[in-house]
Amino acid sequence: MSINSQNIEDLIILCKQKNQKAQFEVYNRYSKAMYNVAYRIVKDEHFAQDVMQEAFLKAFTKIDTFKEEVTFGAWLKKIVINYSIDFYKKNNRFQLADLGTTVQKVEDDASFFIDNLDLDSLKISNVFDSILNLKDNYRMVLTLFYIEGYDHEEISEILKITNANCRTTLNRAKNTLRKKLEELDRITKPCF
Repeated sequence: MSINSQNIEDLIILCKQKNQKAQFEVYNRYSKAMYNVAYRIVKDEHFAQDVMQEAFLKAFTKIDTFKEEVTFGAWLKKIVINYSIDFYKKNNRFQLADLGTTVQKVEDDASFFIDNLDLDSLKISNVFDSILNLKDNYRMVLTLFYIEGYDHEEISEILKITNANCRTTLNRAKNTLRKKLEELDRITKPCF
């Protein structure tokens, strides 16, 4: 049976045996998704590529620690996210801890978008561009929560902030993004 027709479980077994063809196949299957994860955090194509490759190297060297408690993709994604955040912090003097002085109690607001915002007229690329242009801590928390699907506790652990800080940051990020999207919506609506 050829390598590219193997299921991921069989490929992981081969990767644990240091089979380079299996590693290459795993890389080919996951690299695009992992690049996108890295890019949303580091905001630079070349750095995202570097971070993704470093994360794959770490994953392949630590593959014996993969215990199949989660899917391989989820395990790999966590490595990529951690590498991306570490890279970003190191290269941008990013400090989430400074928010600790401004923490306030925030309840989850289910009405993220207001009624008069026409999401149909906004393009996905405009929404992602708006997210990328948010303050770093807002962008990271929104990305981890809405795009990557992490909950408050997981984000708090990843970013090493308190749960209350995470909730406050997420609420402020949503409000800031909503304002940006409202402005974009006003700009893109035709005037008659």
